Amino acid sequence: MPPKGNESKKNVEKATDVRLSNITAAKAVADCVRTSLGPRGMDKMIIEAKGDVCITNDGATIVTKLQVTHPCAKMLVDLSKAQDVEAGDGTTSVVVICGALLKAVEDLLLKGIHPMQISECFQECAALAEKVLEEMSIPVNIDDRDTLIKAAVTSLNSKIISVNSDLMAPMAVDAVRRIINPTTGDVDLKNARIVTALGGTVDDTTMITNGTIFKQKASHSAGGPTRIQNATVALIQFQISPPKTDMESQVTITDFTAMDRALKEERKYLLDMCKKIKDAGVNVLLIQKSVLRDAVTAQSLDFLAKMKIMVVKDIERSDIDFITKTLGCMPIANIENMKPEKFGKADLVVEESTPEGKIVRVTGSQQPPEGHPARAIFGRTVTIFVRGSNDLMVAEAERSFHDALCVIRSIVKKKAIIAGGAAPEIEICTQLSKYARQRAEGYQTFCMRAYADAFEVVPYTLAENAGLQPISIVTELRNAHAAGKKSYGVNVRRECVTDMEEENVVQPLLVSLNAMKLATECVMMILKIDDVILTRM
Repeated sequence: MPPKGNESKKNVEKATDVRLSNITAAKAVADCVRTSLGPRGMDKMIIEAKGDVCITNDGATIVTKLQVTHPCAKMLVDLSKAQDVEAGDGTTSVVVICGALLKAVEDLLLKGIHPMQISECFQECAALAEKVLEEMSIPVNIDDRDTLIKAAVTSLNSKIISVNSDLMAPMAVDAVRRIINPTTGDVDLKNARIVTALGGTVDDTTMITNGTIFKQKASHSAGGPTRIQNATVALIQFQISPPKTDMESQVTITDFTAMDRALKEERKYLLDMCKKIKDAGVNVLLIQKSVLRDAVTAQSLDFLAKMKIMVVKDIERSDIDFITKTLGCMPIANIENMKPEKFGKADLVVEESTPEGKIVRVTGSQQPPEGHPARAIFGRTVTIFVRGSNDLMVAEAERSFHDALCVIRSIVKKKAIIAGGAAPEIEICTQLSKYARQRAEGYQTFCMRAYADAFEVVPYTLAENAGLQPISIVTELRNAHAAGKKSYGVNVRRECVTDMEEENVVQPLLVSLNAMKLATECVMMILKIDDVILTRM
């Protein structure tokens, strides 16, 4: 029996209410980060339940730390994370664009246009927008260091460390160029290690290309050395401690003679191990953190200290690969494998003091000889030692530098850049509006115009956050792009509309392209939801 007209109407009203509820929740997240967009964007102070404080204007960090419960609001959190993984930058832009598209969808739904028609039209608009972005992009060569630096500076300009961009941007470019895989052209940012320490200012940040820094301090419990020149480094994964049985067992000692004998055996066992390490010619020992038992005991540290061997313990398992590539030493899983071809060489290993604690600096790592198993992967790593006056500044400097690395990686992946300052967004708006007027018919005209106008939110927000008149700036920008000036954008320093390429404000094509695609996909997914069903376990 077909549903009565009343029931059908109720179903339609319910679906519309669900969609509008979802859109409202998602827009709330977008409005939260909107004031953080651009070089004059504000920072957010996030206070967590435990009392930890974080100050940032990074979109991905803000939305990740938000305790959102609505499923559609969580979709925007995931959207920002996806942008962070794929492009590394534009995490605020993607959320703001998504919020503007959802506002456009809300208006279209209230006009009575079917959600599936809006979704199909938005998909077509995304394909057209992709063509617009690729047409206005400029091909770039990875060897063109100056252009890469311009892109890194643009990324850092919206961060709290923008005043230090002259130092940080070239450092980010040099770091990425060093870790590019020459055979595949890929960039693995795990090979660019960022180490932070309190003290000094951001200007004291340095980059180490032929060594690294360990946050773990050298062992002092037995008075071991803290400075070794012409170091022979061994990275061990076995424990220098008394062995344990494979099963639970108890040994009962009834007299002092048996106890003395057990202690002597233990001492002899540890001394033999330490002698083998010394005889192999090692004078710096890196010991991996152990879960099963103590990686090293006080007695073995005492033996190693008397043999003038520097010990750095609690090396994380995740750092092993980086250390192998940096120092040329292979991980050793058994005391019997302590052979010279497994060791790395360095000019100096020294412990240094910082206000936060001790660190160990390794410099002058030497390339392994021909035939060494680590020679093929040696040297394509870099360590950035970030300094700052307080914990909040150090944490934000680390996030900002990571964003700069991601921007250069994006250019390496898709070798093209485009003008910044909202030039791509306003160009999409201009071209799609033109297409809607000339070629679209019926409901498509409304949908395309709504999609195009949504991209105006980026220049509008940039102008608003800089204290300019947003309506006059966006109007001026539209006129410039209508006249064919594709690279014109919002210049927040001069407080007017200028050519972004002349101002050296450029960004990777991948960032804008990815932001547009991800925002459109997220909106289409939210559009297709017509009911929310709660289930019980």
